[in-house]
Amino acid sequence: MNRTITTGLKAVTGLPLTAVLLTGCHVGPVYQKPAAPAPPAFKEELPKNFGEDSGWRTAQPADAELKGNWWTSFNDAQLNALEAQVDTANQSLKAAEANYQAARAQVGIYRANRAPTVGVAPFLGAQRESTNEPYFNQNTVNPNGVGDLSLPFNVNYEVDLWGRIHRTIVQAGEQAQASAADRENMRLSLHAEMAMDYFDLRAADGQQKLLADTVVAFQHALQLTQDRYDGGAAPLSDVSQARTQLQAALVAETDVDVERAHLEHAIAILTGQAPANLTLPRTPVTVNPPSLPVVPGLLPAALLERRPDIAGAERRMAAANEQIGIAQAAFYPALSISATAGFLGTSAVNWFSWPARFFALGGTISQTLYDHGRRSSVSSVARNQYDSTVANYQQTALTAFGEVEDNLAALHQLEIEEGQQREATAAAQQSLDLFNVRYEGGVDTYLQVVTSQTALLQNQRNDIDIQRRRLDDTVRLIKALGGGWNATQLPKP
Repeated sequence: MNRTITTGLKAVTGLPLTAVLLTGCHVGPVYQKPAAPAPPAFKEELPKNFGEDSGWRTAQPADAELKGNWWTSFNDAQLNALEAQVDTANQSLKAAEANYQAARAQVGIYRANRAPTVGVAPFLGAQRESTNEPYFNQNTVNPNGVGDLSLPFNVNYEVDLWGRIHRTIVQAGEQAQASAADRENMRLSLHAEMAMDYFDLRAADGQQKLLADTVVAFQHALQLTQDRYDGGAAPLSDVSQARTQLQAALVAETDVDVERAHLEHAIAILTGQAPANLTLPRTPVTVNPPSLPVVPGLLPAALLERRPDIAGAERRMAAANEQIGIAQAAFYPALSISATAGFLGTSAVNWFSWPARFFALGGTISQTLYDHGRRSSVSSVARNQYDSTVANYQQTALTAFGEVEDNLAALHQLEIEEGQQREATAAAQQSLDLFNVRYEGGVDTYLQVVTSQTALLQNQRNDIDIQRRRLDDTVRLIKALGGGWNATQLPKP
């Protein structure tokens, strides 16, 4: 049996230089970030504790800036411990991290198109033709058959004449940056949610303590009306009203416990653990204006660089711009270069001899002549998708400005409301004291006492709720400002 042994190797010498020489211009638009509708300054008034030097109205932001671990400004050790677990254990954040790593790996896939593709396809086989085949010249038949042993190497290289490959790499890098911004936005949202859930839980503890104290007071009031009824100094209706007040307070206390349980479960899930594994001690909220952190300000234009969601929208806009160039490159011819070199022999003796050498070199230019408008449609899709990302970017910026304004207004008004509520609570307490004295003196009915008790309890609960809202809105403002993040922290593509 005759045996032919071949091996092929594409010559790659000089291909990088050839690629450089043959690389032409990049078709498609050059990316320029569209302007966002940023106002010169925020219009809402600041809370007094922000001070005049916070940087909101000046030409430059204040020297003080939000830090990455912004929650430490609340000076709460328990909150700091819980926030520290979010980065390491939260499953949603782990998923966002995995998505970013996948997008980053995608860059490597497209970057590989810059280099030649090398493949090998070894073959070992033998063939003997039948002498009984019809219309077959038996004189050409080798009775021993033929065999082949080959080890070819295949190399292909596409010259990036119109920048299509370059744009796909850039686009993948911008998509990876957008994914990184999504991860940071997820981190910011989770930390803000943790802080708000924690402050809501502390407010629930404050409500529970208030209601527990109220239950004790209402029990004394019930005992007082019972004693007066037993002594003939009060009607049975007074006892019924006092008992109704007591039971309503007990119901409210139970309802607060249900809310607290839900908040504790939510905190457990944010820290990546089952709710059964986390029990937080009861710590009633205590908020005074000095304990609220002063949030450093910045100008609306600077907000565009501080919000990860805005950065993600901007990076997707840049990636969509690259897609336009990729679509336009399809209108131009594509050039591929190939070369083969090696040795071909009939036996191991002459396989690597100089006369057995062979080589082949060539290039292919391909051009689509007619596709019934397919490339035009693809190009139109790319342009419209870019317009969509521009609109999304500008809408994201507008939403960000609105969130900052909303929380500035809320904090300013809550500061005023807290003072008004403090006076209302004091008035309700005074009213209750007066009606208690008048009731014990037989001047008024117990209905006046019940009404005053209800008003005082509601005002005291409002005190705690305003404190909760001030804390939550401070967290929301920090989140709206980006939580100390900056677009310069995006990884390089």
